[in-house]
Amino acid sequence: MQTPYYLIDKSRLLPNMEKIAWLRDASGAKSLLALKCFATWSVFDFMAQYMDGTTSSSLYEVKLGRDKFPGETHAYSVAYADHEIAEVLANCDKIIFNSIGQLTKFAAESEGHVRGLRVNPGVSTSGFDLADPARPFSRLGESDPDRVAAVADQLSGLMFHNNCENASFARFDEMLALIEDTFGATLHKMTWVSLGGGIHFTGEGYPLERLAARLKTFSETFGVQVYLEPGEAAITGAATLEVTVLDTMFNGKNLAIVDSSIEAHMLDLLIYREPAKISPDTGDHDWMICGKSCLAGDIFGEFRFDAALKPGDRISFQDAAGYTMVKKNWFNGVKMPGIAIRELDGTLKMVRDFDYDDFAAALS
Repeated sequence: MQTPYYLIDKSRLLPNMEKIAWLRDASGAKSLLALKCFATWSVFDFMAQYMDGTTSSSLYEVKLGRDKFPGETHAYSVAYADHEIAEVLANCDKIIFNSIGQLTKFAAESEGHVRGLRVNPGVSTSGFDLADPARPFSRLGESDPDRVAAVADQLSGLMFHNNCENASFARFDEMLALIEDTFGATLHKMTWVSLGGGIHFTGEGYPLERLAARLKTFSETFGVQVYLEPGEAAITGAATLEVTVLDTMFNGKNLAIVDSSIEAHMLDLLIYREPAKISPDTGDHDWMICGKSCLAGDIFGEFRFDAALKPGDRISFQDAAGYTMVKKNWFNGVKMPGIAIRELDGTLKMVRDFDYDDFAAALS
């Protein structure tokens, strides 16, 4: 296959799915795929065997979830526009408003629909201010317990999304206890609660049994159906970005230029100033892997190899599913990576390729 392309391996996706399904059986908590993280619908039929539906951040994600992923479709947006609210409501099972202002504005249109409200408990696990939902002056959810309680009769559920790459059960437990103490009176009036995503419960060594017990206790205490919204937890380790070395240089360091770009194909590396991952990252030869765009800082990172790199060599960047394919773009007109899937039996197929017509169609 011609690189670059994202390769989704179902055999590497499966362990995450099995943990998600186990957690549902053990705790009663349902899991919805967060489309903001991963929206490659060619594997939705596979994921739907283990998950309960999708949650979204926009009208188009709501429609994609409804069209492509069997199960529940939850709608959330930081703000709905007047011209899209009817279509959002027509395509979702539950609608979650970000503010009391939006709940009030669309009270008539959403009458008779299952309604929720995002609540910001004021704490999070994010190490990046850019991604911290509880940052100062945050617009993500209502934070005043009294204001939330005042509109409880218009709601049947609440959504708390304050975890971010949280691999610590102890920290999750601590923050959930704060939520219980602060919003407990209102929680007792709800029938469902979403605890959002950002809980890295499919990670190696995570105490799933303790999480299951905690979620079950929470559900029983308040009489609510619990939802989780895993994004990266669902697809961590499941995909690679396959690239080819085009040229090599030396400018104080060994440089290898590949047929891809972090700004166009792995944007989060640029946003969070993190390197890509290669496995194994061992050997006696040090190389800086560079993207082919004109951005000076288009660098995947520095890695170690068993032999000197040369044009034509293939490299696989790990963990290329979450917040990657959903952010790919046409910067510099660099060819957008195709999307390939490796089935459980090892069969490999290209399910989507992009060409000049796609590039031209993205603009006008």
